[in-house]
Amino acid sequence: MSADATTGSAPIGTHRGAVRTVIVGGGTAGCVLAARLSEDPQRLVTLVEAGPAGETPAELRDGGSIPAAMPGHPASWSYEVDLAPGRPFTVVRGRILGGSSTINGGYFVRAPRSDFEQWAKAGGPAWSYESVLPLLIELENDLDLGEPGGHDSPGSPKRNNAVHGTAGPVGVQRPPLTSALARAFVAAAKELGFPEEHDKNAADHPPGIGPVPSNIIGGVRVNTAQAYLSGTPAQRENLRVLGGTRALRVRIENGRAVGVETDAGYIAADEVVLSAGAIATAQLLMLSGIGPAEHLAEFDIPLVADLPVGERFSDHPNMPVGWLPKRPLHDDAERFAFPAALNFDSALGNAASADDAEPSAAHPDGDLEVLLVSKPLAALFAEAAGAGTAAGSGAAGSATRSAPAELQLLVALQAPAGRGRLSLRSGDPLAEPRIEYGHLTHPEDLRCMRVGIRTAARLLRSRAFAPLFDGFASLDDETLADDERLDAWIRASLGTALHLSGTAPMGEVVDGDGRVHGVAGLRVADTSLLPTVPSRGPFNTAVLIGELIARRILADRTRSQARSAHR
Repeated sequence: MSADATTGSAPIGTHRGAVRTVIVGGGTAGCVLAARLSEDPQRLVTLVEAGPAGETPAELRDGGSIPAAMPGHPASWSYEVDLAPGRPFTVVRGRILGGSSTINGGYFVRAPRSDFEQWAKAGGPAWSYESVLPLLIELENDLDLGEPGGHDSPGSPKRNNAVHGTAGPVGVQRPPLTSALARAFVAAAKELGFPEEHDKNAADHPPGIGPVPSNIIGGVRVNTAQAYLSGTPAQRENLRVLGGTRALRVRIENGRAVGVETDAGYIAADEVVLSAGAIATAQLLMLSGIGPAEHLAEFDIPLVADLPVGERFSDHPNMPVGWLPKRPLHDDAERFAFPAALNFDSALGNAASADDAEPSAAHPDGDLEVLLVSKPLAALFAEAAGAGTAAGSGAAGSATRSAPAELQLLVALQAPAGRGRLSLRSGDPLAEPRIEYGHLTHPEDLRCMRVGIRTAARLLRSRAFAPLFDGFASLDDETLADDERLDAWIRASLGTALHLSGTAPMGEVVDGDGRVHGVAGLRVADTSLLPTVPSRGPFNTAVLIGELIARRILADRTRSQARSAHR
C-alpha cells in the first residue's frame, strides 16, 4: 500500500457498468471486505478510513506490547464513556488501516457453537456453526494444528484439517507456555480441577485452561490490512483506499443509499457498507436518519428508518486482580501479551472439575474468563513505561497506577446479562456519541464477577503459584470473604474488554446479510450486527463477518446477473 493512502492506479469510477461499492471503515472487517469484494472485476471498491492508510508502524507490529491501547495514542480513537453510574472511563478503538486488529493483544479465538446458534435465530441459517465453519477454516493458516499428523508433545491435540485451515490470510499461532509464569498458571488451573483446553478454536469440548490462539506470528502482530491488503490485492485497479478521510453520514435518497459524505467531499455509490466498528457505525446510521425516531427528532435529523440502533449493546466487563511476585517473572522478549486463558462456567462455583458440574450448567461454553497477563503494565504499554498506567486503559481495566513489579490476572464476564446504550450528543458528526455501558447493573452479572474474582484469587493461592505469589496488590481476605465488600471492590476496579457489539443487531436493525431494514443499498458489516457480544473475544468473529458479508454481497450480484440474463 502506498504512503499516499490511495491503492490502485486507475481512476475509480471509470469502469462502465461496474457496481460502485463504498466501504466506510478500514478496520478489522473492512479490510477483509475490500479484499474480497475487489476480487470481482465488475466492482469498483472504495475503502474510506479516517486514520492513516500507509504501512503499519513497526511499534504496532510488535506482538510483545500494545502501546496504541493507551488513550491518546495517534493510532486510536479515545471515547469518554460511563461503564456504570458514577464510573467514567476511556475506551480506545483503532484509528488506522487494520483498525483494532492493529492495536489489540492478538487474541484470535473463535466464538463457540452456542453463540452461532443464537445468532442464527436472528440472522438465518447462514449464521449456524455448520455454515460458518468452512469460512472459519478458509480465513486462517493455523501454523500449529492445521497440517496432517500430530504434535510431538504427549497430550497435545492432533492436527486436524477438518477444523483448521492451512492456506488462509490470517496466520494463527499459540504461545508455547514454557515460562515459569505460564507453567504456574496452567498447573494452578489443573490443581483446582479445571480441564485442559489445548485448542480453543475447536468446538464441542468443555472449556478449560489452554493457550490463546493469536495472530502474532514470529513475534509480529499481523493485522487485517497486512493479511488481506498487502501484496497482490493492493495492485487491483478496481480497489482504492482513501486514508485520512472521515465519513460524516450516508446520503439516502428515496429510500436508497446513494453515497457517503466525507470531510474530503462526496463519494457516489451504488451500495454502501458500514464497517466502522460498533461505535462509529451506529453513530453514522443515526446521523443518516436511521435510528430511534424520538431520539433523532431531538437533533432535527430527518427520519429515514425508525430502528433501534444503539439501544441494547453488550460488551465484556473485566477487571484486573493485581498481584506481587516474589521475584521478577516477566521476560521483555515475550511476544504474547496474553498467552493463556482459563474459560469456565460460573455455575460451577469458585472452581471444580467437570465431575462436579451441575447437569443444567448455565453456560456450558463458559461465561467467565481468567486471562494471564505476561508483563507488568508499563512493559505491556511500551512507550508509556515510567509514566504509570492511564485511567481508562481498556486492556488493563484499571484506573490506578501500578507498581512496576505488579502483575495481573484479568477476569472477564463473557456472557453478560446487562446491556448498554449508545446515543447521539448532537447532530454534529464530529461530536462523540454518548456511550453508557450499564456494566454490572444486572445482579446476575455481579454474582458472576464475584465467582470470577474468587477463582482468580484461588489460582494465585494454589500450590502451583506458591513459589511465585507474594500477595495481592489490593485484595485481602476480608474483602474476598464478604459479598458486600467484594462488590464494592469490583465496582471500583471495573473496566471493559473493548469488545462492544450489537449496536445494529441482526433481526432488529439488519438482516443476516447485513442489509439495513427499509434502506436499499446499505449494509452493516462489523460487530455492530451481532445480537450479543461473542462469548470469547470478537476479533476472530469480526474477520468472519467480513468474509461472510462479502460472500453474501457477491452472491446477490451473481443472482442479479442471472435474472438479467433470463429476461
